[in-house]
Amino acid sequence: MKNNMLIYLLLLLFSFSMQAQEKKSKNVLFIIVDDLRPVLPTYGAEQIVAPNITAFSENAVQFNNTFVNIPTCGASRASILTGIRPSRNYFMKYTTSISKDMPDAITFPGLLKNNGYTTISNGKISHNRDDMVHTWSEIWRPRGKFNNPDYIDPKSSEALEKEGLPGVYPFERLDVTDESYKDGKIANKAVEDLKKLKKSGEPFLLAVGFLKPHLPFNAPSKYWDYYTEEDIQLPVNNTFPKSGPKSAGNWYEMVKYKGIPKNNGNDAKNAASFTLDEDFAKQLIHGYYACVSYTDAQIGKVLDTLDQLGLSDNTIVIFTSDHGFSLMEHNRWSKHNLFNVENRVPLMIRVPGLTRKAQSQSYVELIDLYPTIAELVGLKTPESVEGSSLVENLKDPNLITKTVGYSRIWNGDMIVTPNYLYAEWRRSEQGNVYDNMLYDLKADSLEMNNIADQPKYRKLVDSLSHQIKLKPVQ
Repeated sequence: MKNNMLIYLLLLLFSFSMQAQEKKSKNVLFIIVDDLRPVLPTYGAEQIVAPNITAFSENAVQFNNTFVNIPTCGASRASILTGIRPSRNYFMKYTTSISKDMPDAITFPGLLKNNGYTTISNGKISHNRDDMVHTWSEIWRPRGKFNNPDYIDPKSSEALEKEGLPGVYPFERLDVTDESYKDGKIANKAVEDLKKLKKSGEPFLLAVGFLKPHLPFNAPSKYWDYYTEEDIQLPVNNTFPKSGPKSAGNWYEMVKYKGIPKNNGNDAKNAASFTLDEDFAKQLIHGYYACVSYTDAQIGKVLDTLDQLGLSDNTIVIFTSDHGFSLMEHNRWSKHNLFNVENRVPLMIRVPGLTRKAQSQSYVELIDLYPTIAELVGLKTPESVEGSSLVENLKDPNLITKTVGYSRIWNGDMIVTPNYLYAEWRRSEQGNVYDNMLYDLKADSLEMNNIADQPKYRKLVDSLSHQIKLKPVQ
């Protein structure tokens, strides 16, 4: 009888313990990487050395069709944080500030902070450090002028201070420590924050924004050493499509650096007319790969600390990027446009007790992250949010809940489906289309044959154009 009573009491205590654990608010670790396209081993880029992200994927759902809503830094981050699509009236530029464009917006950090979470922004989360400061318990960035690249070579630093970017190489390879560059400092700060957050016992959102592989491609030499000459290949589609629209050709930011062809006044070159020396192009690709490996190592430090502190069992981890980047695809070196490579990004989500290693083919837009986070932590999503929760996809990765993604930049709007990518440019919302492109992704996955002007695709172009107009925008 006594034994039965003891067993009953133990079961009762276990039940209370489990209920308390279920009621305990889940923490959120949000990792966002600047300019990272899906060049990772789990996405098929086997030449890339990224063991920490690969290990993370073992217990996460990887989304293979994730698209940004605008391929430029500040605007994309504003869209992610608010869950609201960019338009011609707000969230337009790389310098976008939510505080200026939409000061009354409820960001997901603000939602969590209003519900008892400690919210910390480390590194580059918003483009501007002073954006929506009331939504964060703490904002931290490495010392130095944040929007300027960090060079270690004194000659580069001097040129930067005197002239700005022109004349400075778009990469640097030096035998220095991880902490010599800003991402090493960001990782170390995140590690210390996790230790403090563990002691506090309060639910938290720790947002960690890494800078690389954003230009310039600066990383310690040991990460450059991961790659051999054979690993560095130019993309097959390294020329601008003959039928490609002029609006899709500009290089923009790359033109600021030494070794890049320039028009008078340092205007952006057009990919239809200019190209880089092959050896120089391979150096740039090598630098990008090195930066990916460098950032992977910093992510590993943060995830290892999460495990060591025993926080992994109660922390949702989200890993993604603000947009992709062209590494000579279509002879372009930039984002800021509407090809697939600039708009598709990696996304992995790990939820304790829910996710296992899996891959989802359902389409995702980054505005979907906000309602996903809200649902996972048991909060109501504000009505202003335009995204859709991914929780059902996390429960069943085989579920296809969406087969379309929308993006836009400046005068251009894009729609992508499993079969087609269509983009069009108008000088005003209701103006006539002055440029467009349509690619059959099944027959032309490299997007080299623009079929928008072919008569047999006229109805399809009209249909996709109509869908762009109908997409939900506030």
